[in-house]
Amino acid sequence: MALQARWFVGFGLLALVLVGIQWAVGWSTLLAPWRAIPPTALAFAALLTLGSYAARALRLYDYFLPGTRGGFAACLKLTLLHNLLNNFLPMRTGEVSFPVLMARYFATPLATSLAALLWFRLMDLHALAAVALLAIGGRWLDVGWAGLLTAFWLSLPWWLFQLRPTRALAKFGERLPTRWQERLAGARHGLPQTPTAFWRAWFWTQLNWLVKLAVFAWILRLFAAMPGAAAVMGAIGGDLTSILPVHGIAGAGTYEAGVVAALAPFGVAPTAALTAAVNLHLFMLGLSLVGGALALWLRRDLHATAMLRHG
Repeated sequence: MALQARWFVGFGLLALVLVGIQWAVGWSTLLAPWRAIPPTALAFAALLTLGSYAARALRLYDYFLPGTRGGFAACLKLTLLHNLLNNFLPMRTGEVSFPVLMARYFATPLATSLAALLWFRLMDLHALAAVALLAIGGRWLDVGWAGLLTAFWLSLPWWLFQLRPTRALAKFGERLPTRWQERLAGARHGLPQTPTAFWRAWFWTQLNWLVKLAVFAWILRLFAAMPGAAAVMGAIGGDLTSILPVHGIAGAGTYEAGVVAALAPFGVAPTAALTAAVNLHLFMLGLSLVGGALALWLRRDLHATAMLRHG
């Protein structure tokens, strides 16, 4: 889809959401419950969410060691900016910021950063599925079977790593022209090289999503009555919409649709689900802006060596 068309679709979805919510619920009614939330509880939820961003920054820092040593500030800045752009730009165009910022802060080759981003996204999807199994596996399976299935699912990335994909890529590259061999070598460097690198990235991924989904599920339950498992699935449903080919500006419309669709099997009324979804989305966007402001406060416009020295 052309860039202009993406922006047109994004603004169209945003306008439809703003008008549709006013017609279906009313913005004043939808936002009213925020006044009843204790400020301390809301601040704690915000701090936990920002903590999940820090876990993602630690994943990045650990993954690219020793090249990132001393540069956690740069990793945090990159993570916050990447998150902000991903959440506000349409059609996942914010993903482009990751390789751009990796090249700027750490002089990372494009092929390496793209391979790492793909691996991160696969781990993210794997973590979301694992939490979903924990949340709702018992609804259809015996608790023991659900636990075994979850344990098996959690072990899958390790078995994939044991297949040594970097070696397979190296053998495949031997048949390619020299130019493509060099690019493939860069991609191999973006994949986990050692068991330690794998497990540390896996740990930070799980921690990030457990904290983030717990907070988002709590926010949903503030605005609509629902079981805890339903709230977790609603939070997952909203996040999964980010991989859709059609994704509005700031996720407007698609994020809410994902949350409402995930809550529907649990019998949550559509109006209540929409109210909870919109308010969760506003909370998420607000924290993205706070994170972006924090990123601007961190040291910027430094070359990689200077960032590593002073970060």
